[in-house]
Amino acid sequence: MDNLEQANQVLEGSSPVEILYWALRTFGDGLVATSSFQSQSLPLLHLISRVCPHVPIYFLDTGFHFPETIVYAEQLKIRMHLNLQMVRPLLTHADFIEQHGELYKSNPDMCCYLNKVEPMQRALLGKSAWITGIRRDQTKQRKSSQVLSENSDGIIKVAPMLNWTNQDVDAYLKRHDLPEHPLLNEGYRSIG
Repeated sequence: MDNLEQANQVLEGSSPVEILYWALRTFGDGLVATSSFQSQSLPLLHLISRVCPHVPIYFLDTGFHFPETIVYAEQLKIRMHLNLQMVRPLLTHADFIEQHGELYKSNPDMCCYLNKVEPMQRALLGKSAWITGIRRDQTKQRKSSQVLSENSDGIIKVAPMLNWTNQDVDAYLKRHDLPEHPLLNEGYRSIG
């Protein structure tokens, strides 16, 4: 993208809604979103459902998710009228285990590549921009992130929620009465 730096300067102080409208105008049908369907993902999914509901939302179904996560994603798809599209590895979970055994123990990087990286690369072919829910307050590495960044494959990552905090997310969830992931009440902090 030409003038990525200039676009970042313009978008830095913008609201998530303004950033989503900008992305929709700029990338049109080349725009997709991804979600892990954790409770922290809900504000972005809710905003997408209102601002750009036709944008495909890719959910990476590795075959390793808790069944509750799959059900939760389907429930949110119906409730918010999301254009949810499942992205899957080349091998089913059973075939993967039969072929590779417990690869996640012996070679976690290869396991991640086969179940996450390759399927997402395949799904993003031909796309120009990818909406992501990352926030600066999540990790040290993300503190210096920008609203727009370019992947090595030329796809622009758009982070509308970058300046939000946990408190912003919690307030939004309460204000819009959005349901938490069912496993949070059972003590799970990470669902992915």
